[in-house]
Amino acid sequence: MKGTVASRAFVSVLVNTLIANVTTSFLWFALTFWVYIETRSVLATGVIGGAYMLFIAFFAMVFGTIVDRHRKHTVMVLSSVVSAAAFLVAGAIYLARPEASLLDLGGPWFWLFSAVILFGGVIEQLRNIALSTTVTLLVPTEKHANANGLVGTVQGIAFLVTSVFSGLSIGFLGMGWTLAIAIAAMVLTLLHLLFVRIPEDRPQQDPDASGALDFRGSAKAIRQAPGLFALIVFSTFNNLIGGVYMALMDPYGLTLFDAQTWGFALAFSSTGFLIGGAVVAKYGLGTKPMRTMLLVVMAMGLLGAIFMLREWWPLYVVGMWIYMALVPPVEAAEQTVIQKVVPFARQGRVFGVAAAMEAAAAPITAFLIAPLAEFVIIPYMKGDAGQRQWGWLLGEGEARGIALICLWAGLIMVLVGGLAFFTRSYRRLTELYAQAPEQAPSTERPLDGPATDSGPAVARDDGAGTGTPVTEDADERG
Repeated sequence: MKGTVASRAFVSVLVNTLIANVTTSFLWFALTFWVYIETRSVLATGVIGGAYMLFIAFFAMVFGTIVDRHRKHTVMVLSSVVSAAAFLVAGAIYLARPEASLLDLGGPWFWLFSAVILFGGVIEQLRNIALSTTVTLLVPTEKHANANGLVGTVQGIAFLVTSVFSGLSIGFLGMGWTLAIAIAAMVLTLLHLLFVRIPEDRPQQDPDASGALDFRGSAKAIRQAPGLFALIVFSTFNNLIGGVYMALMDPYGLTLFDAQTWGFALAFSSTGFLIGGAVVAKYGLGTKPMRTMLLVVMAMGLLGAIFMLREWWPLYVVGMWIYMALVPPVEAAEQTVIQKVVPFARQGRVFGVAAAMEAAAAPITAFLIAPLAEFVIIPYMKGDAGQRQWGWLLGEGEARGIALICLWAGLIMVLVGGLAFFTRSYRRLTELYAQAPEQAPSTERPLDGPATDSGPAVARDDGAGTGTPVTEDADERG
């Protein structure tokens, strides 16, 4: 399972996922650009972006259950088929209706057209959850962090390509040809995937799982690994802070550059994703990925606090580049821990819960921080009182209110990351990760077999409050 065949299968799946991610992101970005260029409606683009993240938050746990119940190759094929079908339906709608009706925000065709494209993009999250579990399935445990670094590199490439080529496609080719490109690329992805072989036994059905949304099974898997829920909560909080930067990055950049130059600056900074993922792929995360994650989060917070202290574009662009380079290690650390401490048969549901919580976090913050910045903080910093109190630190410029918000967001991230080192959850999960045996995914064993066969040892109190690790049968742990 962990030999040459498995390694080749993982590389094939990774390349296939790269093309699929680029395709779905390409069309989603293109839709946003097209709608804004044609309507100049910030509300419409905001609804599209928010709906995309909320769709992911809603469907992620359902996707996790699907991943656990079916072979990973079957799940990926399903994702490709549904995405291709959705894009074909969108293409048919585009051909059947005049553009004017598709751009009428008060009419049903705009919302139907947008919803079909968004669904085709959101279904890609099903493949991404399956990809996270294939790391456990196909990659030796000691190489999980490196493989997760490659996954981060794939995501970085998708972000880089789509941020540049979506705008170019809409500008030079229009929405019709952009749809045609996306449909062709998704069909090619599906055809390639049909020739990929993933060595995996048929998953056994979980007798405790009921319905498409198995929240109970997800919660049980999380409870079996002490500290894991705290890790997911911490990652969700990190995304809440990240939502601040998501909401304010573009407005701040557009105060320093014109739109075209800002696009190139954003494309350059997104190469940080590639470098960060490549570093993790080569060097891993060390023996304590939780510690690595917290240190990197604190570094991100410190960086986020200082890269707007002055309206100096080199400081901002270089700061963004470093910030994005630090994102893949954080994401890889969370995945690496889950892949080792959660039994393989339930990893899809745990990844689904994590994706749902984290996807909901960033847009919530973005929706809250944007009006707060526009109506409270920015006017305050433009006034004499704000300049007197903060001018010594933030200098002068048009966007000192945005700088003040990012300063405090970064400092909060540093503080919370530092405090996490002193929590019991951090100690228990670090200990659990160190003692968890290598997983050997196989559905020939019971779903909740002994920890030495299917899952990790669980740290629990031994009665004296010492948190001594004890290996138990998983049925007893539930």
